[in-house]
Amino acid sequence: MAISDITLGAGMRENLSSLQLTSALMARTSERLATGLKVNNAVDDPTAFFAAQAHRARASDLAGLKDGMGEAIQTVQAANEGLEAITSLIEQARGLVQAARSASAAEAVDLSAQFDEIIAQIDAVAADSGYKGVNLINGGALTVTFNEDGSSTLGIHTTTTFTATSTGDFVVTTGVDFAVAANLDTAVGELDVMRDQVRSEAKTLSANLGVITARQEFTTGMIATLQVGADNLTVADENEESANMLALQTRQQISIATLGMTSQAQQSILRLF
Repeated sequence: MAISDITLGAGMRENLSSLQLTSALMARTSERLATGLKVNNAVDDPTAFFAAQAHRARASDLAGLKDGMGEAIQTVQAANEGLEAITSLIEQARGLVQAARSASAAEAVDLSAQFDEIIAQIDAVAADSGYKGVNLINGGALTVTFNEDGSSTLGIHTTTTFTATSTGDFVVTTGVDFAVAANLDTAVGELDVMRDQVRSEAKTLSANLGVITARQEFTTGMIATLQVGADNLTVADENEESANMLALQTRQQISIATLGMTSQAQQSILRLF
């Protein structure tokens, strides 16, 4: 049946339109209360919807980069742990050399064997100081990316390979006679060279760790800022929407009552016949 086939009075049509508008507003408010969002799709508010999507997409990208920074921190810390252990072993080796200066011939042989074992452990520690396949003190390198387009990065590597054999950048002579004073002096000199380089590389790694940590904290703040920005554009105020629902329910009841009264007024005309 066409709309024109039904004739409604002006008052009834006005009340019907008001009731239809109220029902539509109630449906929208119910959706906002159910989802917690005032902008659920692009139809609700295209500008806010797509801006919020962009914020959340960037926050997601940064979260991935933040995870990479966390892994880089662990890699640097693993290398630093290795350097600290190597430093301790160097000091132990130097202690053995100093002890050999006043040792008997038999004791010197025993101290030399202990010295060789410590040097072997230096190589073992250097080889075991990697994290997820990257060993910064055994020839490895790492690149940390800080932003989405990859324009901000930090390359991390050490300039030396911390092994005390011929395969590394240091050679500490082993199997020597500790009863000979010249051999002891040579051993101390070799250990001091390695110790100084360990300290230098430890400072470099600490500086790199500070940079990564600062960028990680910055990235955490940026993610929070983007998420709050997206929420400000799309999240509904539940208190406001609840108040709106209560007002709309009251308006709906009034419209229904008014529509009923208008209908009764038209029906009263029938009593004239």
